[in-house]
Amino acid sequence: MSERRPIRLKRNSAPWRAWLMLLSLSAASAVLGVAQNPAPTNGFVVLDRVIAVVNRHAILATDIDDEMRLAVLDPGRAGLGVLTRARALDQVISRTLIQQQIHQEDAEAAQPPQAEVDARTAEIRKELPACVHLNCATDAGWKAFLAANGLTPERVDSYLRYRLQILRFIEDRFRQGIHISPEEIATYYHDTLIPQYAAGETIPPLGKVSPRIEEILLQQKVNVLFGDWLKSLREQGDVEVLDPSYEAPNNPDNAGRGNE
Repeated sequence: MSERRPIRLKRNSAPWRAWLMLLSLSAASAVLGVAQNPAPTNGFVVLDRVIAVVNRHAILATDIDDEMRLAVLDPGRAGLGVLTRARALDQVISRTLIQQQIHQEDAEAAQPPQAEVDARTAEIRKELPACVHLNCATDAGWKAFLAANGLTPERVDSYLRYRLQILRFIEDRFRQGIHISPEEIATYYHDTLIPQYAAGETIPPLGKVSPRIEEILLQQKVNVLFGDWLKSLREQGDVEVLDPSYEAPNNPDNAGRGNE
């Protein structure tokens, strides 16, 4: 690994302007009496700090904290190990790039209705493994779960809305025009599905499982297209990590999608 050099901000650079804007906003918050972090350090109050800048959008340390708290709502993280701050930053960068693209194209079209957000929340309360032992299906259990993880109903609603918005955008953008041929379905059936059955087990006929195989193959192609598109966004965008302690892994494939 090459030696990392300290990152310096030029006074006319976008990160420097973002930092000045952050200080202005923080000062305004202090004047209004909004204490983001009242604990003084050597006579100063630490309000927040910029970790990265994505196309002039500042990602703050509190954004990383928020991402790590919200990870408890993602069933897709099971078996992926501990979510590090570097990985959380990587996820926030990817989602920021996607959201910027959504707003450039058609933000309204990707907006999920409130009923869809409420339905997803209800699913989480009933099925999320981390929530089962608190009986989150009840109001008391859900309240206890949120409190234990430093979350609020409003923040959960906003987070799920963002995730559903991204999923709708991906579906609309990449599923259109993808065709799965009968030959591809038959190949998957013979080469992938049948070998999963042990000797003597009843193998379902091709006609019965064709719709499910088609959906699997369709999703695989969507994932490939989405991964290539997100990689392109990262390469073309202006992404600058200002804190050298964040060794962000380059794995954009998992950002924004989850297992919804």
